[in-house]
Amino acid sequence: MHVEKRNKKILWFRNNLRTHDASYWKYIAPEDEVIAVYCIEPNWLQPTCYGWKKMEVFRAKFLLETLHVLQVNLSKFGIQLYVFQKTASEAFRDIYNEFPFDTIISQNEWTSEERAIENEIKTTFLNVNWNTFYDQFLIHPEDLSFSIQDLPNVFTTYRKKVEQSWNVKNCIELPNEKFTSVELSFSKEIPTVEDLGYASISIDHRSAFPFQGGENSALKHLKNYIWEFQQIKTYKETRNELVGVNYSTKFSAWLANGSLSPRIIYQEIRKFEEEVIANESTYWVLFELLWRDFFKCVSLKFGDALFYQSGILDRKYHWKQNPTIIQNWIDGKTEYDFVNANMLELKLTGWMSNRGRQNVASYFAKEKEQDWRIGASYFESMLIDYDVHSNYGNWNYLAGVGNDPRDRKFNIDLQAKNYDSFHVFRNLWLTKNKVEV
Repeated sequence: MHVEKRNKKILWFRNNLRTHDASYWKYIAPEDEVIAVYCIEPNWLQPTCYGWKKMEVFRAKFLLETLHVLQVNLSKFGIQLYVFQKTASEAFRDIYNEFPFDTIISQNEWTSEERAIENEIKTTFLNVNWNTFYDQFLIHPEDLSFSIQDLPNVFTTYRKKVEQSWNVKNCIELPNEKFTSVELSFSKEIPTVEDLGYASISIDHRSAFPFQGGENSALKHLKNYIWEFQQIKTYKETRNELVGVNYSTKFSAWLANGSLSPRIIYQEIRKFEEEVIANESTYWVLFELLWRDFFKCVSLKFGDALFYQSGILDRKYHWKQNPTIIQNWIDGKTEYDFVNANMLELKLTGWMSNRGRQNVASYFAKEKEQDWRIGASYFESMLIDYDVHSNYGNWNYLAGVGNDPRDRKFNIDLQAKNYDSFHVFRNLWLTKNKVEV
């Protein structure tokens, strides 16, 4: 394929905040003038119709840490990262006045809000060349053995088809050369959470996710989890635990903003299986990565239906919106201490285990029959590892309007007994004035 050589290029970063295994390297040459841009959209900092901000402080802090690392790592290749606190279309207009770019290089995004941002730029810059790519999948949509329109609606069917070939592309190597550095008049300062209007926070000592944002922390944690401490050997046994850092992989937050490549996780696991051990636990981490891919494919197939009250199944229920029930759920004041402990963990740390998420969502949507979109919006706001596809896919699933063939409802008392039989988790979050030991 002949790619026309162009001169002034923008790397527009979205949810692909890394330098390792990054497709954009294929679209730039040393003779190009290249800048990198990230835009903190003003509406992320505004209250939604439900009252909370679209992005609350935990995810914002993780994002800003990620941008710091990305800026340093890109600068090693001579590329300057400029972070704007304005809409992408406004930022691009400002940039164009000083740096009349002819190419925008960006990761594919397909959900409605992301598309709207992109379309605004496209209507402003009609003659600009676009290079786009999928960099958030383990297995690229074009590498599946079926089209997205033929995606099975049940995960198990999808998984069995994908596992026949495991068609995972090799990781992309870092370039050896430096690129032509471009200094513009815009500030390269990355704002603090206080600059964005949040109150400053410190990490709660009980947090199961005390990590920093950015690919450096991600790659270090990957190495520790798989090789240094070999916790991957027991993942299947520990993944439903609730307390501490090591019961699950904790890769999700870095995966969500693209500061960790799913392909590098896959590559390291396969290497570990060859050199150390292949067991149910090593497989189960790959299984979870396939769930992540599946929800991305679901949102590609169904589009905006993912966000409709009737979900991807177009199933009509009589949903309620009771402000007291919703607030009690948020504040951890429901009739279930297990739900309360999980909701307080989320409120105080921006984190919740997968087991917790399933229970609190089932309680909200199935027991209290509250409009599941409100719960999904609260998760979007609070979770450090918020990913639009997994979040809304899982809420569809748990609300009975998505990919769950069994339409299950959780028995929360039984779940608490099975997964917190000695009340360790509940005591951690529900005992007042906990003293750190």
